[in-house]
Amino acid sequence: MMAQKPPKPAPRRIFQERLKMTALPLYFEGFLLVKREKYQEYKHYWTELRGTTLFFYTDKKITTYVDKLDIIELICLTDQISTEKNCAKFTLVLPKEEVQLKTENTESGEEWRGFILTVKELSVPQHVSLLPGQVIRLHEVLEREKKRRTGTVQLPITSVEREKEPIEDYVDVLSPMPACFYEVSRKEATEMLEKNPSLGNMILRPGSDSRNYSITVRQEIDMPRIKHYKVVSMGKNYTIELEKPVTLPNLFSVIDYFVKETGGNLRPFIYATDENFGQQPNTEARSEKLKKNPYIL
Repeated sequence: MMAQKPPKPAPRRIFQERLKMTALPLYFEGFLLVKREKYQEYKHYWTELRGTTLFFYTDKKITTYVDKLDIIELICLTDQISTEKNCAKFTLVLPKEEVQLKTENTESGEEWRGFILTVKELSVPQHVSLLPGQVIRLHEVLEREKKRRTGTVQLPITSVEREKEPIEDYVDVLSPMPACFYEVSRKEATEMLEKNPSLGNMILRPGSDSRNYSITVRQEIDMPRIKHYKVVSMGKNYTIELEKPVTLPNLFSVIDYFVKETGGNLRPFIYATDENFGQQPNTEARSEKLKKNPYIL
């Protein structure tokens, strides 16, 4: 039977509208089951962590949130024993209420706990079970949140000034991507890996069909060899097309899979400077810098 055609990603307009409404950077997102004191039962929401606020949407493609929760005054996050298999449950204890959260699998539960505690405590928690790539992401978010809070205190931006700023400048923070994601072609990815081996040997890039993704790696066993792997978007998950296909919940897990399976021999290709830490640099500007100095850090 023919495989089901993967759905198209949500239009970028949706993410732009959400940014305009919230005026906060997006750090993490995914489906959550949420039970607040005003609810009788759990409600299924597409949830975004922006700054220190959780925004809840009834659907992944809806632009307007139906509820939100500020976690800046979070007292503690407590784990709950779940009788359901492959499910994580925990409670956010706030001064005025306790909010119960439930995830669809234990891995996403650990990610949510990690991101929530990082932005609340302004430090990366040591007691979460995450892969190296996920921990790197937490550190990136930590730096961005520190800068956001510092900027908010020193130079608050009025709503009028914010409306005047071009929305395109903020597109990259709307949909968090692994640090090794670059909008380049197969040829450009190969050249980047060959010219800059010190920066890493694995790049995540858009697929040729613009809906899926590809991973380009450069391995040195007997001799340098370039390989490409297709990553197919399947609803909420991503499938790596291998001899035995591997399905994972997000692109960060895809990168972590390659790192873990190769014992760390594959490393994400990361080009970053202090000025663009935590943000995806402009591809054209980056390419020009790499041509002039292929070993620039």
